[in-house]
Amino acid sequence: MIKILTPLAGLALIAAGAVHAAPAKPRASAKARAAKSAPRPAPAPVVAAPVIASAQAQLVADWIAASGDNRALPYAVIDKQAASLILYDAKGKPLEQVPVLIGIAPGDDATPGVGSKKLGEIGPAEKTTPAGRFLAKFGYAAGRQRVLWVDYTNSVAIHAIPADAAKTEQRRERMLSPAADDNRITFGCINVPHAFYGAKLRPVFQKKGGYVYVLPDTKPLEEVFPRLRVHALTAGTASL
Repeated sequence: MIKILTPLAGLALIAAGAVHAAPAKPRASAKARAAKSAPRPAPAPVVAAPVIASAQAQLVADWIAASGDNRALPYAVIDKQAASLILYDAKGKPLEQVPVLIGIAPGDDATPGVGSKKLGEIGPAEKTTPAGRFLAKFGYAAGRQRVLWVDYTNSVAIHAIPADAAKTEQRRERMLSPAADDNRITFGCINVPHAFYGAKLRPVFQKKGGYVYVLPDTKPLEEVFPRLRVHALTAGTASL
C-alpha cells in the first residue's frame, strides 16, 4: 500500500529531518584557488627546421632575391641532385625545406611530345624532370586531381605522393631515406609530402601561382638560367 503525503505532512518530515539536503561541497583551499586562477603558460613556439641549401641552390636563391626575378610571387627552388625543395615567400624568405621524388631518368630536357602520351607509353628514358624556370599554377590533371602545374605542356606537376604508388613503389620510404639516389622514381612529376602540400605549398601558391626553379642534372646553371650570368657579373663588379 502506497502512502500519499499531504503537503503539511511533507513539511513536517522536512522539519523533522526525514528529508536531507545534499551535503555542501567542500570549499577549495586557498592554494588550489590560486593555482586555478593563475595564467596558463603559453605553448612553446613551433620552430621550423633550418634550411640547408646546396651551393647551387643557394646561388640561384640569392640571384632570385637580388634581381626580383620572381616578380613579387612566391617561388620554390628544386635541387634534383639533392632531391630537395625549398619554398620561399614573395619576399625571398625561406619557409620550409622538404625532400622530393623526381623523374627516374636523369636529364634536363623533356622528350618532345611526352606530354601527350599515356603513362604506359612513356619509356624509362623519357621519365625526366626538366630543368628550368616555370610559372606554376594550380589546375586539374587526369581524374580531376588538383595539382600544381609546373610544365603543363610536358605534363610535369607538383603533387603529393599518389596512394597506389606509395604502396607499390614504396615512395614514402624513398622520400624519407637519407640518400638522394632512390628519390628518382616518378614519370617526371615532383612528389612532395602530403602535409607540406596541403599546409604550406597550396596556401602560398593558391592565389596567384608562383615560380618554380628546377636545377639541372648536368647542364651549367647559366645555361638553364641565363640571367644568372648577368647577376654574377654585376655582383663581381660591385665587389671590386
